[in-house]
Amino acid sequence: MKKIKNSLLVLFAFASMLSLNSCGYNGAVSKSAAIDASWAKVQSAYQRRADLIPNLVETVKGQADFEKSTLTAVIEARAKASSMNVNAKDLSPEKLKEFQENQGQLSQALGRFLQIVENYPDLKSNQAFMELQAQLEGTENRINTERNLFNEAVQDYNTHIKTFPNVLFSNMFGFKERAYFEADKGSEKAPKVTFK
Repeated sequence: MKKIKNSLLVLFAFASMLSLNSCGYNGAVSKSAAIDASWAKVQSAYQRRADLIPNLVETVKGQADFEKSTLTAVIEARAKASSMNVNAKDLSPEKLKEFQENQGQLSQALGRFLQIVENYPDLKSNQAFMELQAQLEGTENRINTERNLFNEAVQDYNTHIKTFPNVLFSNMFGFKERAYFEADKGSEKAPKVTFK
């Protein structure tokens, strides 16, 4: 009798394991972990940008007549963007939007900063500044790449938890839809280029 009970327990455990696997639990766990890893790479790319900014600002501070308000705007935007740390498990659409807005403000401040640099020929010929600017451009490309990879991981996960039969068990196991990075407001309009 005890042997039969043990056999039934083993059979039940095996059937439960197969059931969990067939309902997509293991796949959802794997895909959720892929999102977490991808989010870590996104944050790493943004951190790289944040780490470059103080060096860039220090290089520019040597120009006595450089617009102080522009430097201040970059420093403040960097502080705000760097202070927000979002856990991938708690990445609600609202938190992702706030994260994007903070990073967008930093991007805008950097954009204005680099436009003003055009007015300073000495600065544009400074080797340290040129190297930092090239590193910053490369980092911006990396950020874009990592955001795209993150969105692909989110799409894979969201599709997985919404398809049958996984959809029947997703909510029961706590698998909820994850948010995507979205284009920044106004990015759908091409910038106007004027020559003077």
